[in-house]
Amino acid sequence: MTMEDASLKILQTDPTSRESMEEGRSGKDLQRKCLQIASPLIPLYCCISIIMVLATGVVVLSTFLAVRNTKPVLHVLYVTCPKEWIGFGSKCFYFSEDTKNWTSSQTFCTSLEAVLAQFETEEELNFLRRYKGPSDHWIGLRRESSHHAWKWTDSTEYNASFFIKGFGECAYLNDLGLNSARSYTEVKNSGEGRVKGEERGAWP
Repeated sequence: MTMEDASLKILQTDPTSRESMEEGRSGKDLQRKCLQIASPLIPLYCCISIIMVLATGVVVLSTFLAVRNTKPVLHVLYVTCPKEWIGFGSKCFYFSEDTKNWTSSQTFCTSLEAVLAQFETEEELNFLRRYKGPSDHWIGLRRESSHHAWKWTDSTEYNASFFIKGFGECAYLNDLGLNSARSYTEVKNSGEGRVKGEERGAWP
């Protein structure tokens, strides 16, 4: 009897050996089937994992850059103004009780190291109108004639953001807004300038 015959006989007579061999074969078959099923899914899971890691990285990086590029909160600076001057934002204004023509008013402002008042925003204009009192006040706008453009005392052109009524060469502020008159007309004046690095406007 050969070895093979003996093994075959044992397998035929011993039911546990046959079962264990069948289990071994079915285990190998099961393992092969699992590998066949798992093999196509592994690249898919890897791709999904890589995409999730990259997406998380993009979100974290975007958040970091957004926080870093956020503009700092701007704090409105209020200057310390000299006695009898009124501050608004980064400017100081002086409201004078004296009545003078436009040229004398500008000279008075210069003596205070200031110039006739200029406004850049509607808020500044409203501030000037509110604090000027019942009197009219010169501002730092002038033109050669009614056919020329308005210019500030520093020679920059007025952007015409607010209409100036009248045909005069010099602008003044009244309760209704901006008006113009001849330079020899006597009105209270306003000014703006720099003192010790701080901007201020004078209303002589």
